[in-house]
Amino acid sequence: MSLSNIFTISGSAMSAQTVRLNTVASNMANVDSAASSADQTYRARKPIFSQMMNDSMRDYGWSNAGADNSGAGVGVKIDGIVESDAPLQPRYEPDHPMANDEGYVFYPNVNPIEEMADMMSASRSFQTNVEIMNSAKSMMQKMLTLGQS
Repeated sequence: MSLSNIFTISGSAMSAQTVRLNTVASNMANVDSAASSADQTYRARKPIFSQMMNDSMRDYGWSNAGADNSGAGVGVKIDGIVESDAPLQPRYEPDHPMANDEGYVFYPNVNPIEEMADMMSASRSFQTNVEIMNSAKSMMQKMLTLGQS
């Protein structure tokens, strides 16, 4: 792996963590949104990531980046954003303006504690990739000054 690949890998990881932070923000913004039916209720969303492999690794049928010393993955790919299938939270609140005919109001399946932990993890992963890029930049700058003695 060349030093310049580090920028591509870290950049794709930073983009992935940005998507992760945006889905957490969306989930937290809708944590208390109410609906009169289960079909209209907001459902927690989670991004799905996978490793991008370079073409030479796929040609040999390698599915694991560490399968050989010839290379590693070339970044992080966002496969999509899926809705959680956790059960919604129906609450009996007959006086609520959004209550259905039976007096129930449906709330999202967002767990604020889990979302906060996910936010901290994504933020820390983003910071780590920034540090990796800064270290690679510093190494490249030092490499350029090697012959200047």
